[in-house]
Amino acid sequence: MTTDLDFAGALVYAIPLRTRFRGIAVREGMLIEGPAGWGEFCPFADYDDAESVSWLLAAVEQATRPPPPRLRDRIPVNCTVPAVDAERAHELVAASGCTTAKVKVADHAGSLAEDLARVEAVRSALGAGGRVRVDANAAWDVPAAVRSLRLLDRMAGGLEYAEQPCRTLEELAAVRRAVDVPIAADESIRRADDPLRVAVAGAADVAVIKGTPLGGAWRALEVAAAAGLPCVVSSALETSVGLAGQLALAAALPELPYACGLGTQSLFTGDVVADGASLRPVDGAIDVPATPVAPDPARAAECRHPDPARDHWWRHRLSRVATLAGVG
Repeated sequence: MTTDLDFAGALVYAIPLRTRFRGIAVREGMLIEGPAGWGEFCPFADYDDAESVSWLLAAVEQATRPPPPRLRDRIPVNCTVPAVDAERAHELVAASGCTTAKVKVADHAGSLAEDLARVEAVRSALGAGGRVRVDANAAWDVPAAVRSLRLLDRMAGGLEYAEQPCRTLEELAAVRRAVDVPIAADESIRRADDPLRVAVAGAADVAVIKGTPLGGAWRALEVAAAAGLPCVVSSALETSVGLAGQLALAAALPELPYACGLGTQSLFTGDVVADGASLRPVDGAIDVPATPVAPDPARAAECRHPDPARDHWWRHRLSRVATLAGVG
């Protein structure tokens, strides 16, 4: 596939996070310009080239193709609570303006007491009417998931759902049978050999759809339809350039019954767009951009990766993945 993309002029960025998240303290990636705007290529460093292909296809799609037709202009979002102490968790939720919070749990072995305190603080900050969901990133086995979710559900006064408590679909199904908490599948979908064919309906109640690792908004819409479950669109920790693509996906879904996990710009210390243009929630929702989101030259210069060796690493990675993807 030949595309009119400026790979040579791609910007390699590095933006520190306010709190370590998913094991990283600095988010890295690339911004690539094309005829339809800008795309973002940001697979995590531990992903191999083969798994990174779909991330590049998402960037190519965003930079070369118009987004799918939108059905809504404003997307409700949850705030995201990293594995922080209870006091900080309360502060984050209280300041977010959101009525739904996604709480990271099972960050390390023996974390249950900390997880319970964090969830209790989040419930206190949200009040009785707020919704609490937890994300274990597949850290538990079935017995640990069942035990932990029963306790967390009680502490939360009812969890909205638990995201990917275990690794496999068989484990998710076993947990789903054992607890009253609805189960959401994330990694089981986006890291499947074929996300369009993975049978999640018996193992989960909710499908978490991440357009960036699924190859872009258009393909993610197909995955969402194939899943046959209510969907939540979630960020893969992108800058506002990449987030715009995820908002376009959320805007195009036929139904959107849950708040989406797209309020992640608050985790960053900076952004590549102009001041005031970051895609952050206001009163618990984000407006879908009416035009393509582009990096601001001054902000992008501030976010440019300071390490020449790391800049080279990303450019070499892009070249390898582009060859695998047949993009050039």
